[in-house]
Amino acid sequence: MIKKLLLFLAVITFAASSFAAAKNSIQVKGSDTMVNLGQAWAEKYMETNPGDFVAVTGGGSGTGFSSLISGTCDIAMSSRNIKEKEMALAKGKGINPNEIKVALDGLAVVVNPKNPVSKLTTAQLAGIFTGRIKNWKELGGNDGRIVLLSREVNSGTHVYFKEHVLRENNPNSREEFSPAALMLSSSQAIADEVAGNPDAIGYYGMGYISNKQKPVMVAGDEKSEYEAPTIENVISGKYPISRPLFIYTNGQPQGLVKKFVDFCLSKEGQEIVLATDFVPIEK
Repeated sequence: MIKKLLLFLAVITFAASSFAAAKNSIQVKGSDTMVNLGQAWAEKYMETNPGDFVAVTGGGSGTGFSSLISGTCDIAMSSRNIKEKEMALAKGKGINPNEIKVALDGLAVVVNPKNPVSKLTTAQLAGIFTGRIKNWKELGGNDGRIVLLSREVNSGTHVYFKEHVLRENNPNSREEFSPAALMLSSSQAIADEVAGNPDAIGYYGMGYISNKQKPVMVAGDEKSEYEAPTIENVISGKYPISRPLFIYTNGQPQGLVKKFVDFCLSKEGQEIVLATDFVPIEK
């Protein structure tokens, strides 16, 4: 009898402690582009709030929305706006996605440092990634078949690049990535492949740029200036492939979620945005 009572008390104690832990923890999921930023936010936040726990994982913007809708995360990170069908699905489950812009990003198009091609127009990029342009010599480079690298379809980066580059912001366009494009699961996977393949070309948030890849300068058309993916050019609007970054909550943030969101938007949080090579939002 005593053993049973002790076991019962142990279970109650464990349940209570688990409930308390759950109350002091939040789950953040979504955009692979934003995962390093999210983890940097979480690390600094937990330093100053040691009683709170913030877990951050990637998987793509679509994964973030799916998790928010299913109730398995508190905050979804996204490099694109929520789609109408996602919003409808959320509403059907009693979820009210609330959009909060937290940073800006420039999408860098990168090649191997050995590749002599250093500047491209958005029309040339569309030709490359749809497969109409197949060899680097067509662009003034070496004679070599272009190896296309893209994020997978669940990625907000994939969606943005398709809509704003391949489809040139035309809602009636049906352009798609070439079937030859390799769909990779993360921005880091693209960075690693470009670093080791002289014929590869890929794209990702400019926070992933390192000296192992060469970002090409991009022009909106042949009459425009070629611009590099830098913070200054994203702020000024000169760089043609830039976008906002968002977090989504279920309704207006409350409690610990609000506390963390407020930190992300604070001066200290926006300094982390800058430190991770993204662009702070203007207050």
